[in-house]
Amino acid sequence: MNEIPEKMTDNALTDKIFSTVEGMRDEIVENFMGMLRIPALSPANGGEGEGKKAEYLMRLLKEIGVDEIKLYDAPDTVPRPNIIAIKHGKDRTRRLWVMTHTDVVPPGEASLWETDPFEPVVKNGKVYARGAEDNGQELMASLYGLKALNKLRIIPAMDIVLAFVADEETGSEKGIKFLLGKGIFKKDDLIIVPDAGNPDGTELEVAEKSILWLKIITKGKQCHASTPGRGINAFAAGMRFGVLTLEEIKKEFDAENRIFKPPASTFEPTKKEANVPNVNTIPGEDVFYLDCRILPEYDMEEVMKSVRGVADRVERETGARIGIEPVQMERAAPPTPGDAEVVQLLGSAVNQVYGIKPKPVGIGGGTCAAIVRRAGFNAVVWGKLDDMAHSPNEYAVVENLIGDTKVYALLYFGAPMTTTGAGGTKNLIISR
Repeated sequence: MNEIPEKMTDNALTDKIFSTVEGMRDEIVENFMGMLRIPALSPANGGEGEGKKAEYLMRLLKEIGVDEIKLYDAPDTVPRPNIIAIKHGKDRTRRLWVMTHTDVVPPGEASLWETDPFEPVVKNGKVYARGAEDNGQELMASLYGLKALNKLRIIPAMDIVLAFVADEETGSEKGIKFLLGKGIFKKDDLIIVPDAGNPDGTELEVAEKSILWLKIITKGKQCHASTPGRGINAFAAGMRFGVLTLEEIKKEFDAENRIFKPPASTFEPTKKEANVPNVNTIPGEDVFYLDCRILPEYDMEEVMKSVRGVADRVERETGARIGIEPVQMERAAPPTPGDAEVVQLLGSAVNQVYGIKPKPVGIGGGTCAAIVRRAGFNAVVWGKLDDMAHSPNEYAVVENLIGDTKVYALLYFGAPMTTTGAGGTKNLIISR
């Protein structure tokens, strides 16, 4: 095993860590591909759970040398294991968590894939497979960042906790929510959930919008299309409602918050259910859905009230009846402050590896970091990713996999730390 010389400059130490990661490049890619061959689909998606992938990861964790491995099995019809691996630090009272998920979504339409989604292929500097980006890249990088420190006999300043959790893709009831119920988190824990990002790695996600999904059910009276006066066209009334909603609700809730991308609330009609099967029948019922991503400063109930007001107006105009059913209501979690310690530490490590200055942002999408924030913890989301999650021909860029491994390695000892080497124990501080 390599040893750190008694005296080494911060820059020299950084270079040593980088070269150690580079020296493991082939091993990282090989084990990354080995992990991606294991589907890890939830039973809701017709799969066998995360058990086999957990076994694979347990073997890797034992090889790199962590101090504790705890397994939390959530009850289900198939294995739903959650792995907690701990590397002890100098200060045992403080912990830095990196929380990734082991489950993946189904491949989708097979004809859209150029390769087998569960037989990884390296092509043009990218690893193609389902789960490569979501969430395999950051899972493997977080693991090998710790192995780089172990190879150099570096002891972090605080405990490092790697959490490989189940069920993120289907609600997190068997994953993060299950773990939160076990009372294993401490109020001062630093938590990173690297499950989203952008291609240049400049975004540290600290806030999310409220999510409101509405099912709009318009009921009229079915009749022959040649005699529309005998019926009430539910489809036409639904379209009228949709147009007015987009016009009026966007005007009413038009505030902007520049930390978010996009900065305003969004209201978009999305899914449309089939109505009548033939062209010459006026539908008596029509159903579509509205996806609303609402800035935290607005109350979802106020949005619902305004949408109902538009529906009442359309009912009076058309004679149709419009029902509004919430499909999902997720109130925005309290944001993580941009100057929170975990945000600053992660931003510093990203800057040292990639030479960029990432900034705190908010997003309209939902991540499981919101679950952690609602439980009272600061959490930050980051990754250097091409946004291929859930897409056909999903891939991870090899250079991002290696670069992000360096980020985690630096992050793990970014605070005061100790190393054990030929000259004994010595405190080292990475410059920021």
